[in-house]
Amino acid sequence: MFVKVATDLSLGRLFAYTVPEELAKKLAVGQLLSVQFGHRRAKGYAMEICEGAPPPEIKARPINAIVDEIPLFSPSLLELVRLVARYTASPVESVLRAAVPAAVTGGRVGEKKLLYVEPVEDASLDDASLTPRQKWICENIRRLKGGWASAIKRELSTTDATLKQLSSRGFLRIDSRRCARTPLAARNVLPSRPLPLNPQQSAALAAIRELFPSAGAGKPATLLLRGITGSGKTEVYLQAIADVLARGKGAIVLVPEIALTPQTVGRFASRFGGKVAVLHSALSEGERRDEWHRIRSGEARVVIGPRSAVFAPVANLGLIVVDEEHETSYKQEDLPRYNARDAAVLRGSIEGAPVVLGSATPSLESWHNALTGKYSLAEINVRAGAGTEPVVKIIDMNEPDAAGRIFSPVLVAAIKSRLDCGEQTMLFLNRRGYARSATCPVCGYVATCPECSLPYTYHSFDSCLRCHVCGKWELPPPKCPECGKAALDYRGIGTQRAESALAAIFPSARILRMDADSTGRRSSHDEILGAFRRREADILVGTQMIAKGLDFPSVTLVGVLNADSSLNMPDFRACERTFQLVSQVAGRAGRAELPGEVYVQTYNPTSKVIRAAAKGDFASFAAEELDVRRALSFPPYCRLSLVMVKSRNPGEAEKWAKFASEALGKVSGLSVGDAVPSAMEKADGWFRWQVVVKSKSASLAARAWNWLAGASTPPPTVKMSIDIDAFNFV
Repeated sequence: MFVKVATDLSLGRLFAYTVPEELAKKLAVGQLLSVQFGHRRAKGYAMEICEGAPPPEIKARPINAIVDEIPLFSPSLLELVRLVARYTASPVESVLRAAVPAAVTGGRVGEKKLLYVEPVEDASLDDASLTPRQKWICENIRRLKGGWASAIKRELSTTDATLKQLSSRGFLRIDSRRCARTPLAARNVLPSRPLPLNPQQSAALAAIRELFPSAGAGKPATLLLRGITGSGKTEVYLQAIADVLARGKGAIVLVPEIALTPQTVGRFASRFGGKVAVLHSALSEGERRDEWHRIRSGEARVVIGPRSAVFAPVANLGLIVVDEEHETSYKQEDLPRYNARDAAVLRGSIEGAPVVLGSATPSLESWHNALTGKYSLAEINVRAGAGTEPVVKIIDMNEPDAAGRIFSPVLVAAIKSRLDCGEQTMLFLNRRGYARSATCPVCGYVATCPECSLPYTYHSFDSCLRCHVCGKWELPPPKCPECGKAALDYRGIGTQRAESALAAIFPSARILRMDADSTGRRSSHDEILGAFRRREADILVGTQMIAKGLDFPSVTLVGVLNADSSLNMPDFRACERTFQLVSQVAGRAGRAELPGEVYVQTYNPTSKVIRAAAKGDFASFAAEELDVRRALSFPPYCRLSLVMVKSRNPGEAEKWAKFASEALGKVSGLSVGDAVPSAMEKADGWFRWQVVVKSKSASLAARAWNWLAGASTPPPTVKMSIDIDAFNFV
């Protein structure tokens, strides 16, 4: 017997190891192993167990040990890992690392143990040696049926010494027990009951239920649920998952942003209690470890988290929900470059579990799949409960009274009216920082990061120039470094500048800001959104973190400060992303009894995209955009991949990009573009060139890339990679 192992050394292939006789009966696929590699020990996963001896040309060593006898991967999860690796042309070990938190495999974080106190039931409390106070403590510990020592001391106002004394005399028992670290421990979650569904919600739930018996039976097992903002999609998910749990199965709910996790977790925990687990990068190492083990043991049956949660070890999986399925944050930008939405569909097909993709503004790929019958389709076109769709108004920022301002006069008046009547406002601007550039008004010099071909952004909270790509920062020069004639002007607006301007216009308003700068601390997402939900602030200014999924009943006004920022990106998806952003942020208004208004500020008031988004006319927008995509042979009518070549030497980057373009251009079935500098030609000190590859299937592009990688060996100074089904072309 020998075993094929994927090590943690990022070597891109499997290695054969023999199995000592004493370990043969314990070995199973998916286990974490300790193996010798050269002069060091490595960890790896048992990917395949083979009978017989390894090929004679392989000098296989024996495995050292089985680190964990319970497999970290089930056979179905290992199959998902293999398919994701093959689909994305990524090393299998990179997918394995993405699938299991480092806290689980690294050995740095162990179990958390605390002292637990429980009563000795047969000990007589009429013992004369007990003082009245001691007897009262023992009686109450019996009433509570025991508990953690820290909680007992706090609840009964007692001490360690008293508890130890009572334990030594046989009235209490104190021992050390495992205490799960859970992010839900500090939450005061009240139970909730299923809400009544309107006819369209009921029809959507019925459509999901129809998938349960057909999953894995050759019928469509993926359903696209297009529900307008505020239509109650989450309640449909909750009731579908209740059905799944009643059948003894588990569920995974993917959300695109950590910012959405607290609200989503709250709603699911109120319905399913301790069966809910959370997985995301903002948890502590201990929390991630314990939540992962709660899932693997079956204690937690509903998992909520961003993209890596698609690999959660849920046994007997019955449903996967991908909320806001159109979001680009489901796509990982570094190895392995997978899309969690697509991985969810893949996992559903492997495990026979239905997949629900939910969105008010579906991706055109998913919409096309629904129109062509690859996915089932359900739609909800009315808001749930008392909510009504907001009135959307387009504001022309070219008008004399608005030009050059952050806030148009009509938006200022609308904010004031909300402040006067105690209602809340959300303002969206997809640019953090204070100003987008620092420019000399005399010679036109622009302060640019020396490591990246990108202007610095000025940040007011620490008065410095920052690069949003590599993180480099500098203090602003007192005079222009080029001409020395003037101080630099700060041009363009970011969330910090919008917040500052609001404070000047409305000095008594309570303002919160939510962007990457204000959410760096642990739990900061939850704190900001919680404060706004408790109405401790009147206005919330934020980036795309606030544009989707959030539900605040008192928000009656939403302002989109610059609807054009995403429309001008050099990307064929620019129109689609602009429509999605404007539609999603507009959907935050008027979600309860109070009617809502949305003001969309734009310098392109005649834009078809912005007008369609203002009307919420997704079907018409999608039809027109799909016609354009079909004519140009863009997704969903082809698969688009991006080859990226990077070097600190610009000549080397150009040379190897041209080599990749020429070599791939010879592969039948591929349409390969010329090698060109990236839109961001330099990033973090690396010069970047790229090649766009069109193909009918992702597998063809992946096979061609694997062939190229095997046939060529660029120098160590050159990095070449491919992004299958690329989202980011900048």
